[in-house]
Amino acid sequence: MNNSQQAVFISHGGGPMPLLGDPGHQGLVEHLNALSKRLRRPSAILVISAHWEAAVATVTSNPAPPLLYDYYGFPPQSYKITYPCPGEPALAASVASALQSAGIKVNTDDERGLDHGVFVPLKLMYPDADIPVVQLSLLNSLDASLHIQLGQAIGALEYDNLLILGSGFSFHNMRAFFAPDTAVSREHNVAFESWFKNVMTAQDISEESRSDQLCNWEQAPGARFCHPREEHLLPLHVCYGAAGRAADIVESVVVLNKQAGTFGWL
Repeated sequence: MNNSQQAVFISHGGGPMPLLGDPGHQGLVEHLNALSKRLRRPSAILVISAHWEAAVATVTSNPAPPLLYDYYGFPPQSYKITYPCPGEPALAASVASALQSAGIKVNTDDERGLDHGVFVPLKLMYPDADIPVVQLSLLNSLDASLHIQLGQAIGALEYDNLLILGSGFSFHNMRAFFAPDTAVSREHNVAFESWFKNVMTAQDISEESRSDQLCNWEQAPGARFCHPREEHLLPLHVCYGAAGRAADIVESVVVLNKQAGTFGWL
């Protein structure tokens, strides 16, 4: 990752709930508002959201991307949220070229809208919607090492003042979110968050070792309780791959009574 780039992994909350005044998301709303003020204002944002998986890495190339309301059962106003940010076809082409140069197959998509993993946090971080946004899919193999490779390819991208935003959730057990908050649930949550913080901040390990631990995240305490399926974790692997070093920002916020992490590289 060149010096003009920034990367940050955020926990984006539940569907549109951060935008609906939900009390369980108030801490996250305040956190994302404050986080954007700590970052340099980017020229463009490349978002890797947990809510788009494809067989081949795919990049949005629509100059005026629509929104994809990919959630169900919420109030009517949830489907009237707007975020009229521009796209950036030139950035999409650069991302595709960087991935191809790294030997990664890639497609572009000029029709797909931005999902809620993109527009919900960005509406909190950059409410004016005046920064170009491009989205990159996850790979549906959910292979952690391949997502680090995606990040490494993006980190070699020559694009001034790019923000790489990994939008996921460091805790994503849907049943646990809405079940009673037990001691066992808290223990698994805290243990996994602590493990992640240690891995992402350790200064006394090689990057090979850090990468290996991230690729073998399932061995961490509480791992599969916190992530029955890992799609909400993998945007972090992309961000780490781009940065290739310990995180500069490591913070926690409580969302729906669970600790959730932010990891940033400035």
